[in-house]
Amino acid sequence: MTGTLNKVMLIGHTGDDVKMHYFEGGGSIGRFPLATNEVYTNKTSGERVTNTEWHNIVVRNKAAEICEKYLKKGDKVYVEGRIKTRKWQDDKGNERYSTEIYCTDFTFLTPKDSGSSGEQSGSSYGQQQSQNQNQNQPRQNTASNQSPGISQEDDDDLPF
Repeated sequence: MTGTLNKVMLIGHTGDDVKMHYFEGGGSIGRFPLATNEVYTNKTSGERVTNTEWHNIVVRNKAAEICEKYLKKGDKVYVEGRIKTRKWQDDKGNERYSTEIYCTDFTFLTPKDSGSSGEQSGSSYGQQQSQNQNQNQPRQNTASNQSPGISQEDDDDLPF
């Protein structure tokens, strides 16, 4: 294989509400921790062991605003994205590294009350964005890494 792939798919529970940061140009970033669990039985002791791994999720612009509005601490969510490691300096001048998941698509998995928000269980931002593109004039997809030059019509020319 000559190419490379950087893709992450996680299903877990949010460890906190989404923390938003807004920029002068109108952009925004949302960040939240996501916990995934591994459960197994220790063969020697027979006891059940649970290991929790924490992931730092980063969501941008409109997707971040949707997450802020509908995701709460403890909610179950499916996140798809790519791994990115940032290098930064702390207050003492030491170099630090943070590994984050840059979210490109997500689906809410926690059932919501039918009267509270109007959202249904399993609501997916990437799928909603695609449906809106088919109904309205073409616009840039902000929830995925799809190139703006590729249109939905190009998919019809595929032989499969």
